[in-house]
Amino acid sequence: MTETKKSNKKLFIGVGVMVLLIALFAVLFFLFRPKAVQGAKSITIEVVDNNGASTVYDVHTDAEYLRQAMEEAKGLEFSGAESEYGMMVETVNGITADYNVDQSYWGFFVNGEYCNYGIETQPVTDGDAFRIVYSK
Repeated sequence: MTETKKSNKKLFIGVGVMVLLIALFAVLFFLFRPKAVQGAKSITIEVVDNNGASTVYDVHTDAEYLRQAMEEAKGLEFSGAESEYGMMVETVNGITADYNVDQSYWGFFVNGEYCNYGIETQPVTDGDAFRIVYSK
């Protein structure tokens, strides 16, 4: 067998293995991704601003994901840049966090743990305690 044929064979095997790995990871993601919970829920959303002041919002909602619950929280205002991955929150209650200026950002926590998902896909379950913290 010539070097070119051996090289092509290795390339095809490598591409085949890569395709199988991508398919496996896709299946695992869909099996283990966060599941939305339907129905009425009672949650809290606490905002800790750049001065350490805390504001707590009690939210009674049917929202399945955090963004919708945030939109329903009376008095909570937020905005940010929309992307293909959802909203990147930049401003909460009039306070802007800009990582490019001073390495600040809004950190999101659920039940004391850092959120693993963006606000578009972070599931909301009854009794959850969310924290949105201005961080540097």
